[in-house]
Amino acid sequence: MTRFRTVDLLVTVLIGAAFGVAFLGYGQLYTLIGPLTAAFKPAEGLLAGIWFLPAMLAGLIVRKPGAALLAEMIAAVLSMLLGSQWGWGTAISGLMQGGGVELAFLLTRYRRFTLPVAILGGMLSALLEWGWEKFAYYQEMSWAYSGAMLGFFLLSGALLCGVLGWAATRALVSTGAVDSLAAGREHSRVAAA
Repeated sequence: MTRFRTVDLLVTVLIGAAFGVAFLGYGQLYTLIGPLTAAFKPAEGLLAGIWFLPAMLAGLIVRKPGAALLAEMIAAVLSMLLGSQWGWGTAISGLMQGGGVELAFLLTRYRRFTLPVAILGGMLSALLEWGWEKFAYYQEMSWAYSGAMLGFFLLSGALLCGVLGWAATRALVSTGAVDSLAAGREHSRVAAA
């Protein structure tokens, strides 16, 4: 259960690398919406869940302890090395985000990969990331605004990471592209029953 096969490791690394590059573009979205969120900075939290997706996809597809954290760290560090505007803080964010998803799967002993567990993973990532950002970037933000930002983070984590990650995994599994991985094997067993 806990040993990574070559294909598990390859898929985890590919997910992380693909998102690491994509995150450069997604980071620019924050620059573009800056004028829109200037009046109510906590609204930026609505976009947070996308950052947690590499962890969720790796966790749901590979289903090995550490896959979620590894994919998220690869995405974060690669994004940082390619010039992310948040610098070294990107790596700490990767640790928080991947750790949140990993914690949700750990709570089920890596035995349940359902929509509620995915939503929980997205929300735990959101909570950890919000804590890091409050400390690192938003110390001066009032607690009322920080609470609103936390609410937006949790909603985004649940929907953009949990629900979207779960739906994307199901769609990918149904194509047969990941039949050699744990998610694909489970799908084959269920279909055969």
